[in-house]
Amino acid sequence: ELPQIFDAGDQQNEFRADKIGEEFGAQFIIKSSGHEYERIKDFSRIIASYILPLNFPETYDISDPYDALNISLQDMKRWELAPTNPGVLEREGLNFAITPSDLKNKKDFWKNIRLAIENGLSESQALKSLTAVPANLLRAGDKLGGIKKGMIANFLITSLPLFNKDMILYDNWIKGVRYPVHDFEAKDIRGNYSLRMGKYPPVRMKVTGIATSPDFIIYDDTLPVKISSAREAGIRTLSFTLKHREPLGLVRLTGTESSGDALLPDGSWTPWSLSKDSSAAGSQPKDSISPRKAAGMVWYPDMAYGWKKLPEAHTVLFEHATVWTNEAEGILKDASVLVENGKIKAVGNILAAPEGCEIIDATGKHLTSGIIDEHSHIAVSGAVNEATQASSAEVRIGDVIDAEDINIYRQLAGGVTVSHILHGSANPIGGQTQLIKLRWGQSPEKMKFSGWPGFIKFALGENVKQSNWGDRQVTRYPQSRMGVEQVFRDYFTRAREYDRLRKIPGAAVDGIPLRRDLELEAIAEVLNGKRFITCHSYEQSEINMLMHLADTFGFRINTFGHILEGYKVADKMKAHGVLGVSTFSDWWAYKFEVYEAIPYNGAIMHDEGLTVAYNSDDAEMARRLNQEAAKAVKYGGVSEEEAWKFVTLNPAKMLRVDSRVGSIKAGKDADLVLWDHDPLSIYAKPLKTFIDGICYFDEEHDREMRKAITEERARIAGKMTDARNSGESLRKPTMKMHTLKYCTDEETQVLR
Repeated sequence: ELPQIFDAGDQQNEFRADKIGEEFGAQFIIKSSGHEYERIKDFSRIIASYILPLNFPETYDISDPYDALNISLQDMKRWELAPTNPGVLEREGLNFAITPSDLKNKKDFWKNIRLAIENGLSESQALKSLTAVPANLLRAGDKLGGIKKGMIANFLITSLPLFNKDMILYDNWIKGVRYPVHDFEAKDIRGNYSLRMGKYPPVRMKVTGIATSPDFIIYDDTLPVKISSAREAGIRTLSFTLKHREPLGLVRLTGTESSGDALLPDGSWTPWSLSKDSSAAGSQPKDSISPRKAAGMVWYPDMAYGWKKLPEAHTVLFEHATVWTNEAEGILKDASVLVENGKIKAVGNILAAPEGCEIIDATGKHLTSGIIDEHSHIAVSGAVNEATQASSAEVRIGDVIDAEDINIYRQLAGGVTVSHILHGSANPIGGQTQLIKLRWGQSPEKMKFSGWPGFIKFALGENVKQSNWGDRQVTRYPQSRMGVEQVFRDYFTRAREYDRLRKIPGAAVDGIPLRRDLELEAIAEVLNGKRFITCHSYEQSEINMLMHLADTFGFRINTFGHILEGYKVADKMKAHGVLGVSTFSDWWAYKFEVYEAIPYNGAIMHDEGLTVAYNSDDAEMARRLNQEAAKAVKYGGVSEEEAWKFVTLNPAKMLRVDSRVGSIKAGKDADLVLWDHDPLSIYAKPLKTFIDGICYFDEEHDREMRKAITEERARIAGKMTDARNSGESLRKPTMKMHTLKYCTDEETQVLR
């Protein structure tokens, strides 16, 4: 019944907060990241109110060019564009309050709100966001947030409109009680002056600082001397000591802002007066520095290799290509492929080009379906494991897709179009997986592969029994391979009972109504054939165990991953009905249970009639899965056509999406890669990568992007230098920590 505020933390978490609200029928007020402008069209579809912090990034000190290298382009762009965020939200009609929360120095609030106004926020909206909007969000809009009969008498009295940089705040009234802040007589007196005191020569004086609390400096000959100042009941008192010119000693001035009486060091009194020479150079306070008005544009995503405009689908005809169809036609020489409306329209040796079609001469080049990585851990926000319990079936990788992971773009450059993003292998029953298309620049939701059946990650072996976790990690069950099997039996038994009760209207346990359990629900979906298991596995004994357990509960294991001892039990997996095995080409000996791995594993399982895939499990390896496929030719003599299927059609089959992707056939999704050599060659490079008929990677465009990145960094660096020279506060770039993931499932080495 109370207003509910969700502190999201970052932009992608804001979308997740909204999804949680939809799932539970709640409308959250979202504490903003301040970067909504980067995906404003997506945010404009969310019916939510926001609380915007004005903690705009400080200017980086890039006087050292090596320091500048530690600043990512995304951070540089956010420095420039973050002040536009409130104005962008206003233009899109979003409802938002403004808060000084998260500011390192709360005194920067007024400077930053004026910076936001300079960058597009209207003064009327700024005032509304500080008054009426927060009052309404707290359901107190009938009492607070405006000046109206019947409302609580909370208001301010200022010398000028609230957001004017020279505004003086006189009074703050709360519930009708006056709290004076500055005297009504206070004026902005900053500038350069000549002080005359009776018979003595004029003395130079400078008034700087903040208008409502100025700093006075007197020049004793040429030496600046700080003046102590006090003001009460409209009378100002200034005290200073002259050591190098007459009158020598302590001088005290009293009076108005421009004249009065001076008490001299000898105890005598004389009139004094100020005459203004000019506005004081450098006398303006920091909050009046000319703001950094944004001149850049948002990229998608707003970082290196982002698009200035998202690519679109076109009708495309590939001519004179060597086409690897993965269908009965095999490899077609001098063939054409027509793409229309995101689908493969036709495949053949002679095709007429529709009017307005883009024609790509693929002479001497190879056209294949996009690579499908069956086992990946890229594009996940935060850690990939929820390791604190034996089962985490309730968690969903689909909730934490990171659409700004640069590995998405890098893998497009390696010909990958589809990735199966898995939970880690820290527990026997892991989280629900997510299949994505690498639609670089799109939002997380738009990256998801629509209409695919759900999968869940299971794991066996050393990881789940915590063999390599250190001597302190000995408290979480299971700690043995026997315990791992028992975890499966316990959870499937519980899930079967939960599923039975759920189908009974009004079911209760010990008189308590049955509570929905997302964890058991996901496991019950496996029993009901609605969700499929992909299982991290190594040793033959455990592979046999899990198949036997699946037989006991009446389902089949869909996919065994890693499966490095699969060659020992290939016949048993075939008899069980395993749909696919997703393995490494030649990994060996990185831990004890891998000692008996052999590079012929894939070929042996293939010869046994199993559907074999080679996966990456590694962000770098995914960029050369074509070369991994070639190893099946070297180790085991698999034909080139069949080896190519190890990274295209076969993973599509085990992911149950082969009706849409994995081969070049009329009616399938136009996920295609144009290679400059035979794709199994170590010299092969993708020239273009298409997803749904949209070119998401183009070698020529990549070169243009590299040039644009250099130019954008130089442009923003120039603005930062100007800001530094204008006196903006600076922060030193910090050395970033990089995490090198050799194998996400196995080990992470952190490099400083």
